Amino acid sequence: MPSFTNTRRVAHRAENMFKLVADVESYPQFLPMCEALTIRSRKERDSKTLLIADMTVGYKLIRETFTSQVLLKPDDNVIEVKYIDGPFRYLDNRWTFIPAEDGEACDVEFFIDYEFKSRTLGLLMGSMFDLAFRKFSEAFEKRADQIFKA
Repeated sequence: MPSFTNTRRVAHRAENMFKLVADVESYPQFLPMCEALTIRSRKERDSKTLLIADMTVGYKLIRETFTSQVLLKPDDNVIEVKYIDGPFRYLDNRWTFIPAEDGEACDVEFFIDYEFKSRTLGLLMGSMFDLAFRKFSEAFEKRADQIFKA
């Protein structure tokens, strides 16, 4: 049951980082192993947005698609991801964006906990997923630097 938690201080406003991570359709452009992302549905209610999304990830000849529920909570600067269907037994992911004292930077907290359904797939892709998840925060920071010109 691999899990990973990381907190990084970035030179971008919490609101901007939230918007960047919430823009899930752009993930294939810069996120490690993400080959495609499709939004199945989008519902807005009480300043929150609930997405159902399919993400296809790949490494070498292996491709897997999984479905997640993504809850965007801009008032709290939090994004919560819950697994629905695919190659995992479970997957929980949370992003939290905490404004720094100056308001011009923020701490980005990234948490993920998951387990593959298949032991074989876990052995084949597990180490690559671990590496990719460890690079997620860095990938988003680099993307923010490009978009927001830090």
